[in-house]
Amino acid sequence: MKYYIIAGEASGDLHGSNLIKELHRRDPAADIRCWGGDKMQTAGATLVKHYRDLAFMGFTEVIKNLPTIFRNLSFCKKDILAYQPDALILIDYPGFNLRIAKWAKQQGLKIIYYISPQVWAWKENRVNGIKKNVDKMLVILPFEKDFYKKWKYEVEYVGHPLVEVIDEFIETHEHSDLPLMQKNAGTIALLPGSRQQEILKKLPIMLQVAEHFPDYSFVVAKAPGLEDDFYNGLLRPYKNVYAVVGKTYDLLYRSKAALVTSGTATLETALFAVPEVICYKGNSISYEIAKRLIKIKFIGLVNLIMDKEVVKELIQHELTVENLTKELQVLLHDTDRKMTLQKDYAALKKLLGAGGHASSNAAKSIVTFLRNTP
Repeated sequence: MKYYIIAGEASGDLHGSNLIKELHRRDPAADIRCWGGDKMQTAGATLVKHYRDLAFMGFTEVIKNLPTIFRNLSFCKKDILAYQPDALILIDYPGFNLRIAKWAKQQGLKIIYYISPQVWAWKENRVNGIKKNVDKMLVILPFEKDFYKKWKYEVEYVGHPLVEVIDEFIETHEHSDLPLMQKNAGTIALLPGSRQQEILKKLPIMLQVAEHFPDYSFVVAKAPGLEDDFYNGLLRPYKNVYAVVGKTYDLLYRSKAALVTSGTATLETALFAVPEVICYKGNSISYEIAKRLIKIKFIGLVNLIMDKEVVKELIQHELTVENLTKELQVLLHDTDRKMTLQKDYAALKKLLGAGGHASSNAAKSIVTFLRNTP
C-alpha cells in the first residue's frame, strides 16, 4: 500500500520514523512518501519536504511567513494528488494538518491522524472539523479517549511513543561522563525550555537554587537553537552550574532530580524515573489570559495523565527560590516521598505502554483499518 505521512516538527520526525519502521514490518510492500526529517528518511520514506522549512513559531513569525505557508499547502496538495496514496497519515502539527485533512476529505482520501492535536486544552471547537474530516484518530494520552467520547467521536488509544524511545535509549546507553560534573553528591538537571523568553523567566530562579546545594552539580540542558553567549551571562556567577547541548537524555539518565519547565520534558523526566518539580512562570498578562482559555486542572503532562498531583507544580507567583529549594530538599532526602513517586511513575509507564509500543500498535491499527475499509 501507499502511505503519505505529514509531520512538521522534530518530535513528529522521531515518532514518524518509528511508525514507518513498523509499517514496513507489517506491510513489506509499503511505499511511503513524507514531509518530516532525516529520521523518517532513514527509516525508509521518500522525503518531500524537511520540517526545518515548515516550523514558524509565534504569531508575528506566522504572519510574516504566510506566503510561504500558503505555497507549502498548495504544493502539498498537488504532491498528494500526483502520488495517489491509499492513506494520508497526519502526525500532530494541527495548524497545517487540519487544513490538509479538510481538503483531502473532499478528494475522497482516507485520513488517519496519529497524535491528536491538544484540543482538550483549548480550541475544543476543532473537534467538529476532526469528526467530519478524519476517518481514524489514534491518540497517545489515555484521557483523550474519554475527551473525544464526550463529543461522540470514537478514537483509539495506542499508548505514548516516548515509552519505546526512552526504553531503547536506556537499553542501548553506554555510560559516558558528561563534561564538568565534578560534585560528589550527584547531578541535578535543569530543563528550562527552548524559547529565549521562557528561559529568561525561569532559569534565573532555578540557578539561584544551586547556591543552596553546593555539593551537587546543576546541569542546564541548552536549547539547540540558542547561542552560547545567551547562556554564558546567566551561568557565569555559579560555581556548581554547567551546561550541555543535545545531551538531554544523557543528563536525565544520570540525574538525582530535575527542575523542569512544563511540556513533554516533564513526561520524559518521569519515564527516566527522575524525581522532578514542574516550574512555570510567564508574562503576567499572557498567564491570566491563558488561565481563562485553557481548561485543564494541571499544567504537567504527568499530573494530567494520572489525574492527580504526582509531581509538584510551582506556577507563576509560587515559583520562588525559597519554594523550589524546599521542594528539591524533599525530593533528595525524603525517603517516603521518593518511594511514592517511583510507584506513581511505574503506574504512569504501565498506563502509557498500553499493552505494547505505540508505534507497533498504531501501525497494526492503520494496516488493519485500510485492509478492512473499502
